Amino acid sequence: MQVHSRYISVDGIRTHFLEAGEGRPVVLLHSGEFGGCAEISWEFVLPKLAQRYHVLAPDWLGFGRTDKIHDFKEGQGRRLTHLRRFLDLMCVEDAYMVGNSMGGSLFTRGLSANPDGWPLRALALISSGGFSPDNEHRRVLLNYDCTREAMRAIVRAMFFSPHWPNDEAYVERRYQLSLIPGAWECTAAARFKNPQSPERERFGQPDNTPYGNIKVPALIVAGGNDKLRQPGYAVELAAKFRNAELHVLDNCGHCPNIERADDTVRLLMDFFTRRDQETPK
Repeated sequence: MQVHSRYISVDGIRTHFLEAGEGRPVVLLHSGEFGGCAEISWEFVLPKLAQRYHVLAPDWLGFGRTDKIHDFKEGQGRRLTHLRRFLDLMCVEDAYMVGNSMGGSLFTRGLSANPDGWPLRALALISSGGFSPDNEHRRVLLNYDCTREAMRAIVRAMFFSPHWPNDEAYVERRYQLSLIPGAWECTAAARFKNPQSPERERFGQPDNTPYGNIKVPALIVAGGNDKLRQPGYAVELAAKFRNAELHVLDNCGHCPNIERADDTVRLLMDFFTRRDQETPK
């Protein structure tokens, strides 16, 4: 399945996205680590989903090859506004949304605040949502200094298997993506603040997202060896939804979409197929 790299102007912002397949739309939202982008998060998932669906994987505002802009007033809210306009321009309706890490957490916060404001049929969260502890592994992700060894440490924190941090080509690829002009600044900007402003760090703070507001079915996929989360967090998270099913993949860290890609695709396909068979409300 050929995956196309495309650009679209979203209210004057040059926005990069990957596209493949035909059918009902599936929108993939990538994670937010330094160097994070659609091609890294979804390279093993997108082509397989595209065998049955029309898959779109945009680079978030400020990430990947999308313009490097950060809104210091609206913050993450501006990313959601940009995503919503992207979906409008791409004529996306009745879609399946899939988010990994930040991608799913950010979207879910926006969805819970406005459950009827998105063209959504169902939601899949991959290591997204729930409580995020402020631990040593999270600090590795936050304190990136643009060196190869720091990128290797990020990969080590995100994965269970030592294969990934030991793969020189993989680490180098992530490293080069983190060096795209403006990429470091936009990722780090979320933590910049006026000295008179209150702290905005979410990590280590209670997760007060009103997941019960979300009306569509949800699939939650978690890594059983996620160093960035507390054991059992996903069970507590799933219980907060009206309608959620949970799958925990063993021998897997924070990125089941990469480390256990075949199993993740199988779970997504099964979940989507069951939703396809339901009568639209």
